[in-house]
Amino acid sequence: MTKLIIQIPCYNEEQTLGITLAALPRYLPGIDTIEWLVIDDGSRDRTVEVAKANGVDHIVQFSANQGLAKAFMAGLQASLKAGADIIVNTDADNQYCADDIPQLIKPILLHQAEIVVGARPIWKTKQFSPTKKLLQKLGSWVVRLASKTKIPDAPSGFRAFTREAALQLNVFNNYTYTLETIIQAGQKGMAITSVPIRTNRVLRPSRLVRSTPLYVVRSLFTILRIFMLYKPLRFFLLSGSVPFTLGVILGVRWLVFFWAGSERTRIPSLILAAILILIGFQLWMFGLVADLMSANRKLVEEVQLRMRRLDAEGSRRAEEQGGRGEYKES
Repeated sequence: MTKLIIQIPCYNEEQTLGITLAALPRYLPGIDTIEWLVIDDGSRDRTVEVAKANGVDHIVQFSANQGLAKAFMAGLQASLKAGADIIVNTDADNQYCADDIPQLIKPILLHQAEIVVGARPIWKTKQFSPTKKLLQKLGSWVVRLASKTKIPDAPSGFRAFTREAALQLNVFNNYTYTLETIIQAGQKGMAITSVPIRTNRVLRPSRLVRSTPLYVVRSLFTILRIFMLYKPLRFFLLSGSVPFTLGVILGVRWLVFFWAGSERTRIPSLILAAILILIGFQLWMFGLVADLMSANRKLVEEVQLRMRRLDAEGSRRAEEQGGRGEYKES
């Protein structure tokens, strides 16, 4: 028996949620059961009522707005507890074409991937400005470098996950999950791929990208943070090499002038060289300490994975006996 759960993070989606749900499938080849799950991220409108009226099987409710990343993770955990073998994440604004869900889960059904990301036709999407299209491509390229994956549309929220992949994911950023999960999957060696998808007409402006420059800055900080988390030694070695190299160059320059018998002492250059070399050396030491600490993080992640499996299996058995689920989150 293969169960697919389609999860939808929502925040004040009364106007568009019904349209999104109406397009979702209830039957697909290769899938025995399809259920829908809505994560209400502290909505102040009738989002929950719309979800119930449209036959949503599971509802997770936050008492206050927590942000897209936490809503996404809460959906994964609830889907696992509900016994999902495959989890599809989509947006409540009907941006992604639900008819492409079979293509999205196909690599998983064929055991070719653990995570599948839907790649939008960025250059053909009329609602994206030329600047946004360029930044989307640039951001995806940076994510590919950091994650060692080949995902062409990293910010896409139309994704499919196997049960095992969902159990292993963690999101530390409160802003968005899209970039972090790809980098994390790449660093953990998960099989991740991409398939082309279609998009629907825009029903409302994006709430996540209210300012393109701000989104770019936040995305860069997310990439930097996750790279520091999973590759601390490499990050600090590279960071420390810059001031160390500059310090060595200044030191060599001072020695050249000293051996040449220059009358100027050039003490400020010598002091600056010493400071830069010291900074570089300290950053290298930070890298060694962080690398040692990362071993502890891996142990904690292994313990967390085992606990999640036990919790998900217990909840799965209870869900099979109890039917629909409604969860409250603080």
